[in-house]
Amino acid sequence: MKTILIMRHGEAVPMQADDAARALTPRGVSQASEMALWIKAHYQPKAILVSPFIRAQQTAEQVLKHNPADYFEVCKDIVPSGDARFAIDYLETLMSLNSEIETWLLVAHMPIVSYLVDQLSPGDMPIFSTAGIAVIRYDEKNRKADFLKIVSPSL
Repeated sequence: MKTILIMRHGEAVPMQADDAARALTPRGVSQASEMALWIKAHYQPKAILVSPFIRAQQTAEQVLKHNPADYFEVCKDIVPSGDARFAIDYLETLMSLNSEIETWLLVAHMPIVSYLVDQLSPGDMPIFSTAGIAVIRYDEKNRKADFLKIVSPSL
């Protein structure tokens, strides 16, 4: 069994013309840091896929401060308008190519984070708070997943 963590970025500045350039607010940095410590205490992911958008990159930076990864990739498929099925197919391929990695973290955005959970565990489509994390247990042999819980920052 593998673990897949799906994380929404921390709180970002309000919408602007270039959505990809939106940065985290100071509160968003604190949220990401708090959840990075939670991840370290419970899961220690060795592989991280992150959206190319700035706020997701900044969230991943907080995670990486406490959780060094053996595999890191900026993934253009996990942007807000991305195709969740395609992204999960890609994740499953990476997991099969890196079978020694037990825990994977994806850092992305609403609404795709909810769609990713639903693709893995049909019928489960949680609403994520900023910096919230969905925890999924994944049986790679049968390609079946169980949504276990969603954890949110206290901030």
